[in-house]
Parts: sequence; structure tokens; C-alpha cells
Amino acid sequence: MERGDTLLAARGLTDADDRLVNADEPLAELQIACGGRIPGMLAVPELLELVRQARGMGLRIAREFGAHDGEELVTGFVRIQPRPDSEGAGCEVLVENWQRHPRTLAGAGEFAEQLDAIDRASAEASGRLDARQRVQLVNAGAPDAQELEQAIAREPGRVWTDYVTLQGIAHRQPLHWRLLDGAHCLLPGSQRSWRIRLLPLGSVSTAPAGFEWLLVPEEPLAESLGHGDEEKQAASGHSRLIGSALTPVLRQPIARIIANAETIRARLAGPLREEYTEYAGTIAAAGQHLSGMLDDLADLEVVEAPGFSTAREKVDLADAARRAAGILGVRAQGRDIVLDLPGEGDDCLATAEFRRVLQVLMNVIGNAIAYSPAGSRVTVRTHRAEGEEGQHRVAVTVSDEGPGVTEQQATRIFDKFERLGRDNDGGSGLGLYISRRLARAMGGDLTVSGPESGAEVGGAVFRLDLPAYPAGKPA
Repeated sequence: MERGDTLLAARGLTDADDRLVNADEPLAELQIACGGRIPGMLAVPELLELVRQARGMGLRIAREFGAHDGEELVTGFVRIQPRPDSEGAGCEVLVENWQRHPRTLAGAGEFAEQLDAIDRASAEASGRLDARQRVQLVNAGAPDAQELEQAIAREPGRVWTDYVTLQGIAHRQPLHWRLLDGAHCLLPGSQRSWRIRLLPLGSVSTAPAGFEWLLVPEEPLAESLGHGDEEKQAASGHSRLIGSALTPVLRQPIARIIANAETIRARLAGPLREEYTEYAGTIAAAGQHLSGMLDDLADLEVVEAPGFSTAREKVDLADAARRAAGILGVRAQGRDIVLDLPGEGDDCLATAEFRRVLQVLMNVIGNAIAYSPAGSRVTVRTHRAEGEEGQHRVAVTVSDEGPGVTEQQATRIFDKFERLGRDNDGGSGLGLYISRRLARAMGGDLTVSGPESGAEVGGAVFRLDLPAYPAGKPA
């Protein structure tokens, strides 16, 4: 095979495990440059995906492809032919029109968008500023940013620099936003250093209408734990491995994976063929799945901690159900599922903690959407009932039109790591376990049953019972 020409052909053979067992020199060099070896798992992601498709479907695939070898962009036209009758039951890979191109960097604007996306995903507190950099709202996701949120609530409407301690900047504030974008600061109650991002809203050619305010920590929370905190953890006898150590360490790299994959999927870095955007979408979905599992593991630690309790406040179950459904509405629309919700006048007041009720309802309604057939209906209703010893109770039920649960499945559906007792390869198996723990911590319960007698369709019925808010008691 000639190497002097820029148009080369390369042939390779894979086995049933998608290992590259034989390859001509150009393909072998690309395999090694991508971190693989021969024989070894095909290390070129673009070729691996096509080989898997061809082998899985038993069909020949022919299309253009492109890959980076670390220094240059390699492009060509690949033909993949399954070999079901061969000893290895793999594929033959033939690349034609093999060419190398100097790797080009994205433009400054595109690169800035990628950095902004990464910072959005990595921020552990965020908010909105007006045109004069005064705080309009803030959402503190990190425990050591709660004191900042409380300070803003006590004295709202001030310039954001009044609430933090800037590092390395002694000028009178506020400076021009461009001089403050990327500044480092300390937050009240936090031992970590934070980086500030000010992302302008509207046109930056004249004056921004406001700013997206991102607070990005420079290190994971676990690394800032003091000696006294460690002693408290040891004294409590409760392991904080997942929530206080493992979760913060993993959350940022996973967030970056999601942000980069979404950047590729949205073609922010330039034109890209459809199969690559789909591949990036798969990576983003996997990253979001891992992020969700981290959330579940962190919640698991919280609900199993000694002395865990919830707040006692007035909660309108109908309003909470509508809010949960609103958050999940896009997911339902994607499967053409109708969410039948309580009306505006169907208020049903419980004594509970609103955010925990919302968490439970989002889990239960989300499951109903996931297990209902496309084009079906998920029905949410509120109820009032008399509990034990005359105690007033209220409840919200979520009914789907899915396969339902058997009596045996109902006995273990709330067990830890039980994946609903159904054929499902997603989720952590912790959602319903955590939801029941939350319901019981609020003085209620979460149960499941089959459809009521006389119902037109089957499915599962989840019921969240809670103490009723005392009549006549002020909010």
C-alpha cells in the first residue's frame, strides 16, 4: 500500500468483542494514537460505534468519518462489512480516501461559549443581577453558601460585592463588570475560595440588561472540612463518605463531561455530522444519569442520618403536585403522555416540608411517566380522610396506565436498590426508598396498590399520606 499519496486505504479486522485484531499501518497508527493497541479494543470512538452498529444489525455500513489522533484530523470513507461466518464473527473495516488535516482551533467566541457552559455546570451557587450588579435572586446549592443566601435575604437589593470578600481587588466597588468577571472571593461561612463569573444578559455592545451570576468553587467541599468537622463525623458513628467526600469530588468532573458533551451535541464548536451529535447526546445522557445517582446517594445519606427530621409547615398538596408536573412536563410531552392534575380550586393542606413533598412527588410522577405507555395518561388527585384515632389526614395519589405491580412486587418496591421490580435498566433503585423515608419523617407514608375496582385501565397507584394542616391555624 502506498504511503506517499495523501489518499490512502487501510484495512482492519475486528472480532466479536469489537477488538481490532489486525490492521494496516495507517489504521494501526490511529488505533495506537487513540490509546489502544493491537490486538485490543477498537479505540477510535467514531469507528467503534459504526462497527457495533454493523455487527449488531448484521448490515453493511458505508459512510464518511472523522477522528482526531491527538495532532491532526483524520478523515475518510469507511466501509464496514459484518463477517458472521468467520471464526471471529467480527467485521471487516476498509477505510478509503484517507486524509490528514491540520487540527484547527475553535474561534474565540466558540471557545468562550464552551467555558461558560462548563462554569454553569460547575457552579455551586448562582443568581441573577440587574444592570447595576445588584442581586435580584440567588440559589445556594452548596452547604457552605447557605450563609451568603441568608445574608442576601436579610439585606436584599445590594451590589453583590457587598456580600463577599474580594481577593486581590482593593478598588472601590462596583467596578466595570468586565474587570470583575473571573475575580476570586471568599463567602461568609465558607473556607473555600470561589471564582465569580458575570455573564451579561442582552447586548454587550452597549450595556447589558443584567447578569447571570455564577459562583464556582476552586476546590471540592470535602477538602475544606476542618478538623472539628471530622471529629463530629467520627463521634456520630455515621459515615459521610458519599455525601461529604465522594459526591463533591465526582460532581464537578461529571458536570464537565455533561457540559462538553452538550456543547458537541449542540454543534457549538462547529458543524458536525448527525451520528456524532447523537453520540455526544448519549454521553450527556449517561453523565446526567451518573449525576442523578450521586444525588440519590447524597439523599440516602441524609435520610439515614441519626436524628434526621423535616420542617413542619403548611403545604398545599395540589399546588405541589402542579409544580412537580410542571418540572416534568417536557418529559411527559416527549412521550405524548397527558398529565391530569388537580385544579386551582382543589387545595388540600398538609403539615409537612414543601421541598421534601415536591421531591417525593417528582419521583413518583417521574416514575409514572417512565412506566406508562406512550400516548397514555397519568392522573394526580388529592384526598381528605380520617386517620387513626380521629386524626385528620390528607393524601395525593398518582395513577398511571402502565403494567402495574404485582402483590409480590408491592412488598419490595420500596426496598433499597430495588428498581421498581420491573424490567428496567435505569435509575439507582433508591428513589422510592428515599421517598418513603421522607414521607415517614414527615409523619406520613408512601404506599402503592393496583387500580381501584371498576377502573377502566390498569397501572400502579402511589399514595402519599400526610397529616392535615389544622383547620383555622394561621399560615
